[in-house]
Amino acid sequence: MIILPAIDIYQGKAVRLVKGDYATAGQVADSPYEAAQSFVAAGASWMHMVDLDGAKDAKLVNAELIADVAESSGLSVEVGGGIRDMKAVEYYLSHGVNRVILGSAAVKNPQLVRDAVKAYNDRIVVGIDARDGMVRAEGWLDNSEIDYIELAKRMEDVGVQTIVFTDIEQDGTLAGPNLKQLEALAKSVSCNIIASGGVAVLQDIVNLTALDLYGAICGKAIYSGSLNLKEAIEAAEMSAWT
Repeated sequence: MIILPAIDIYQGKAVRLVKGDYATAGQVADSPYEAAQSFVAAGASWMHMVDLDGAKDAKLVNAELIADVAESSGLSVEVGGGIRDMKAVEYYLSHGVNRVILGSAAVKNPQLVRDAVKAYNDRIVVGIDARDGMVRAEGWLDNSEIDYIELAKRMEDVGVQTIVFTDIEQDGTLAGPNLKQLEALAKSVSCNIIASGGVAVLQDIVNLTALDLYGAICGKAIYSGSLNLKEAIEAAEMSAWT
């Protein structure tokens, strides 16, 4: 399992939210560049980045900053937030980003997902954000009537190979990931599943590896110090040999 330390960008700063509430935004690093270099020093190979302004405003807002941080880090990077058309997809994939995450578009514009997957194959990831099992969109501000597993199956059908699943109720809470929902999702589709939300301590990483997931995103736990990134990476790598 790969560990993807996270940098969320809001108003140009590296922040974390609690349960997707923008009013809770708190700065977690002096700069996104500094955060990225700390990930490199800990032995990370991947990094997860989100344009929170973009997710809320349904357009690219911090794209230049994110692309520069990604390129300068030397890490493999996936990016989400505000990616609503092929122009946005193409911008990131031509500026040092390895994978882009389509979130709200998966709900509101599934044709974009089809077109993007056809053009870029496994460089397209779908982000499924859910509260009480129902998908949310537009920076978690809009409800939908779609169950998270149903959306995952639809995405699998159009060729999506990787899904980032976030349980909003766990995100930024350090309360542990929603293992039950993650296990149900992993058993329902053949896609690579990346867990997001709630990771707090090393045992959470161990629990996620037991589900045979592809990856886990870690954010607030790293910045708060409750999870040592180097130890998390080592634990996830060991799972591949056990």
